[in-house]
Amino acid sequence: MLITILATIVVLGVLIFVHELGHFVTAKLVDIEVPRFSIGLGPKLIGFRRGETEYVISWLPLGGYVKMAGMEEMEAIEGGPAKRDEGTGIAGASDMGLLRESDGRAAPRPRDFESKSLPARALVISAGVIMNFLFAIIVFAASALIWGIELEPEARMPAVEAAELPAGAEALANVPTGVRIASFGGKAIEDWGDLRMAVLTASPGPATVTFDGAPPVTIEVPANDTAKALLAAHLGPFYPPVIAGVLEGQPAAEAGLQAGDSVISAGGKPVRDWGDFLSIVQAHPDQPLDLEVVRGGEQMTVRVVPAVRTVNGPDGEQAIGVIGALPMVEHERPGVLGAVGHGFARTGEVIALIVGFLVDLLTGNASPRSLGGPILIGQLSGQVARLGLQPFLDFMALFSVNLAVLNLLPIPVLDGGHLVFLAIEAIRGRALSFEQRMRLTQVGFVIVLAIMVWALASDFLRLFGL
Repeated sequence: MLITILATIVVLGVLIFVHELGHFVTAKLVDIEVPRFSIGLGPKLIGFRRGETEYVISWLPLGGYVKMAGMEEMEAIEGGPAKRDEGTGIAGASDMGLLRESDGRAAPRPRDFESKSLPARALVISAGVIMNFLFAIIVFAASALIWGIELEPEARMPAVEAAELPAGAEALANVPTGVRIASFGGKAIEDWGDLRMAVLTASPGPATVTFDGAPPVTIEVPANDTAKALLAAHLGPFYPPVIAGVLEGQPAAEAGLQAGDSVISAGGKPVRDWGDFLSIVQAHPDQPLDLEVVRGGEQMTVRVVPAVRTVNGPDGEQAIGVIGALPMVEHERPGVLGAVGHGFARTGEVIALIVGFLVDLLTGNASPRSLGGPILIGQLSGQVARLGLQPFLDFMALFSVNLAVLNLLPIPVLDGGHLVFLAIEAIRGRALSFEQRMRLTQVGFVIVLAIMVWALASDFLRLFGL
């Protein structure tokens, strides 16, 4: 529990800090006054002042903000007005009522947000998501340099049974095992990474799969994201049935399975590769399963009881078994340029998956129950933290991309909403009025709050298996 709490604090704290640091640094570079830099939302919990800026930690640890002078419409969300440095501006003339806007508000001072050029304001607003994208690129690149890049196996047809596949994909069971998959839905396939992305990003409906050495088949790509993931898993790469690691607190660890164990049979069935092992485990939720494993040259029997996980399968919700064991994967070490290229490519892949999920969510192809909130983030943070530094950093990079993409949604109160305000100003030649921005920001806050409540409710339902 302590590891989970600490991991969650690190993930949220670091990524929120990175995001807000982008806003803060660019605001300072274009000479915007910054009265407050906050990690968290709502009323101040603790803080200190240095120069014109008050640095605080606020009560609600689900975001943060950089309070910039001249953005009063954000004050209700940011925990009230922050004290401004009265030594800036035109001798305080606006505060004395000598300079007024047509709506009765004080005219912008030289260091107010609204006093800056449109490109400068757009840069300040965009800097947070840019920092999150850069963080992900740097982390993925550093991970590749330090630990290497996971080698994607060649995309060859695994042994699958029609009953295991989503509805409409049964024809794949008739393809000979071991033939190379050449294309999926018109996309050329070089390795299993290409195949995984092609399946996960494919549009619902017919897709033709071609092979080297076998006739092509046409399947129906599921509309449900979970069913897509199951299809990708069943077309998964050939990994030897050797356990590389186990998750603490999961059935594999509790049963005594160890890194290096080679599984030769499960439930009386021979195990040829990791896909065989995964299929057998998934078919035995909450049922004792005897594994024959080889450890240090000696064969032994280990009994494990897979935990139950409910997923949206091709025929609706279904229970599958999971034990928390990881396959053995080969890696290669690139040079600096190769690592940077990997960082960009990996970040691009994550962006494509997140955008695809959001599109499916809007079109009804993905269930709103798929949304996760702070509880799910905490659970995942704790699990990857127990796996080691590399999985933990990779998770932070992935979550950083999530944070960036979600912040670009055109909802007032998010960065994307502010960019929409600036786009409207660029098109019509003048900004929206303060009252208009205030009303839209309040609406945006309600929308974001509703999404957070929904995600939290989904977390609780998932936590209790509902």
